[in-house]
Amino acid sequence: MLEPPAIDYALIEDCLRDAYGLTAPRAAFLPLGADVNTAVYRVESAEGVYFFKLRGGDFSPAAVLAPRFFSEQGIRQVIAPLRTRAGELWAALGAYTAVLAPFVAGQDGYSARLDVRQWSEFAAALKAMHAAPVPVELARMLPREDYSPRYHLQVRELLRQGLDGPFADAVAEETAGLLLEQRAVIEELLRRADRLAQRLRSRPGEFVLCHADLHAGNLLIDPGGALFLVDWDTLTLAPRERDLMYIGAGLLGGWYSPKEEEALFYPFYGTQQGDAAAVAYYRYERIIQDIAAFSAELLQSGVGGEDRPQSLRFLRSNFQPGETIDIARRADPED
Repeated sequence: MLEPPAIDYALIEDCLRDAYGLTAPRAAFLPLGADVNTAVYRVESAEGVYFFKLRGGDFSPAAVLAPRFFSEQGIRQVIAPLRTRAGELWAALGAYTAVLAPFVAGQDGYSARLDVRQWSEFAAALKAMHAAPVPVELARMLPREDYSPRYHLQVRELLRQGLDGPFADAVAEETAGLLLEQRAVIEELLRRADRLAQRLRSRPGEFVLCHADLHAGNLLIDPGGALFLVDWDTLTLAPRERDLMYIGAGLLGGWYSPKEEEALFYPFYGTQQGDAAAVAYYRYERIIQDIAAFSAELLQSGVGGEDRPQSLRFLRSNFQPGETIDIARRADPED
């Protein structure tokens, strides 16, 4: 979220005092991320500096229980959320769920190039996460991969009747123009993803706990060079390719070619690059989800301020030569 939500800072600071026991907290909004349901703040208090997150809309307790679990497993690249005075890992703040964690200064993977050591840490952390036995109570909270066509249906319905206007603003009109221009490409993506989903349903493999959103914005590098994985709102039980698809997919900052990313990652992860059909499916599915989510945000509403043009840029980037759609096609074993 690039603009702060309509919530008084006094209420935020009251929550930090009452729920977490911080002395004289001062919160400053951080314009980070593309998720319009999530606002984040840097908090200074007598006790230290913290990262404060407000999650609107749906909230899964797994989003805080899982990083706490991974941290307790010794995976130091995961930042554990802090407990409230009542011993909980989150607090309520009006329509939001509030989570507090230690603040880690640094740059994300879009702003800082991962070096060999950081690639090794990334791979080792993901390997440990995928190998960790998921507690039964945590597993019950998590969605399980079912190769659902729900985003496909949203996009097909959008193409069928959602591009005629009237539009709330120029961003919405430009979004509709982009989708009309790329209609044949989008319909091909849907066909390819449907075909691969049918293939994968017939041969279910091992499911592991996947982060499921490992783009460069969720890789944080501190001033000392330590790497952290952040943002756990998309956790799911799925084949490991749900995470592995990001390696070489054009989503890790553009510092390296897809082949270079694979060469930097897999020697430390320690397995082959995963099932090609599953990798291709998840790359297609990621793009289809982007089309569904960004189109709903931009076409069906006029809200969002500065988030709107950024969302359109993210959506448009998928269709650029050599970017995510072209990379996904190259990964498709039946291409």
